Amino acid sequence: MGTAVGGGKAVPRYVQIADEIVQQIRAGVLKPGELVPSESELAERYGVASGTVRKAMAEVRASGLVETRHGKGSIVKDRPPVRHRSSDRFRRSHRQGGKAAYLAESAQSGATAKVSVLYIGPMEATEDIAERLDVEAGTQVLARRRLYFRNGTPVETATSYLPWDVVKDIPELFAENPGGGGIYARLEDHGHEFAEFVETLQARPASKAETSELALSPGAPVVHLVREAVTTAGRVVEVCDTLMAADQFVFSYRIPAAD
Repeated sequence: MGTAVGGGKAVPRYVQIADEIVQQIRAGVLKPGELVPSESELAERYGVASGTVRKAMAEVRASGLVETRHGKGSIVKDRPPVRHRSSDRFRRSHRQGGKAAYLAESAQSGATAKVSVLYIGPMEATEDIAERLDVEAGTQVLARRRLYFRNGTPVETATSYLPWDVVKDIPELFAENPGGGGIYARLEDHGHEFAEFVETLQARPASKAETSELALSPGAPVVHLVREAVTTAGRVVEVCDTLMAADQFVFSYRIPAAD
């Protein structure tokens, strides 16, 4: 049978199978790191055609609970999400305590975090970055590109772009480790006090290169986030262009209801 009837509404068989597999993962019947049964095994178990199983597994992959590895099959992920708290993660008290946002968030979720610096150096500002930093396109800026890991798995890339006139006299910003509290702490040490951080988010499928860099399944969703760090003087002193594996992050926002 291709569908079942529940509550007066027909439910496709592949959806039922997908729901059962998802429940097995969430209940721990299928544990992190374990292989999901093969398509042939699932077809035999449920008495359905291979096409139905393929549709079911597409639904399971869309849940973000498994990843497909070439030559191995579908494996249950061991990647609990990090929670982004926009009202908390960039508090000055965290920086003064020597905590960079990503490392603090990972520690709160019980994960082991690592940051790999891919590039630090001059770069010509693209039109988008130049507009955000209020400089001419092609102007030299400092770029800091990083790859973030949780429990040994890459989950996020981020590139910070900073105006050259701001960073040229802050040697720590050219170092792999800028010190406790990260680059925001160093900027504030040199008089650039922050007033706010403005973030724009967009969800989309990962490109082929992004899939490889973040070890994602083909077509997996990512979140593209661009953040502007604005000082009390009204100047944007950093633009951070970030790409995140969508299944790794939960975004929590506090929105005031009054002026």
